[in-house]
Amino acid sequence: MSTLTRTATLLLAAAIVLPASGCARNKAKGDTAYVARDVNTLYSLAKRRLDQGDYVEAAKIFDEVERQHPYSVWARRAQLMSAFSYYVGEKYTDAVSSAQRFLTIHPGNKDAPYAHYLVAMSYYQQIEDVTRDQRTTQQAADAFGELVRRYPQSRYASDARLKLDLINDHLAGKEMEVGRYYQRAGNWLAATTRFRTVIDKYQTTSHTPEALERLVESYLALGVPDEAKKAAAVLGANYPGSKWYKRAFALIQRHTPQS
Repeated sequence: MSTLTRTATLLLAAAIVLPASGCARNKAKGDTAYVARDVNTLYSLAKRRLDQGDYVEAAKIFDEVERQHPYSVWARRAQLMSAFSYYVGEKYTDAVSSAQRFLTIHPGNKDAPYAHYLVAMSYYQQIEDVTRDQRTTQQAADAFGELVRRYPQSRYASDARLKLDLINDHLAGKEMEVGRYYQRAGNWLAATTRFRTVIDKYQTTSHTPEALERLVESYLALGVPDEAKKAAAVLGANYPGSKWYKRAFALIQRHTPQS
């Protein structure tokens, strides 16, 4: 998930309103050594670097706007533009740091929802395959969840809800991967715990039918057929036409004593 989605790009672009360019009286080379410059010169230089695709350099110059002119009307906007520049430059740790700094200093600002969105998207872009550690995935879920809770009517909320659905499916996939591993190792109790997590915590994801069927397998292996039948009944009630119910039904039939 290293590339920007079209939706994210549109939302990000919509949030950025740049000021009119000032006269660039200083022909600076773009280095960030402290050289006193007026705010219009610095901001215009940063904008040019951003437009040219030199995102990290743009971010550093936006940081200079705040450093040299902390009480300027553009200092606050420069903080947010720094976070945005780091984000599009794929420097996600720096983007999170800059956006969180903005939120710490300006928690009630009208652009706070956008800063939260930048934080969440920075984590989202770093989500790894389910075979890898999912700490960043959980951070993305937490960040999007906070955005929805705090600003449910913001322009970013609907995209955040969509991303949360995708993230939850991803986290459920990780639980399934670990559960299947425990099954293969014959560690049925540990497998059961993972599949129950999917059902209890991620019940609206695409992994629920398989988790229920895997529970049937695990409960039968543990010698608790009544629990297996309960899982199969839930599977049949909610996913009667799925291949997972057919497998669970066949398993129950094989383990039911013939009269």
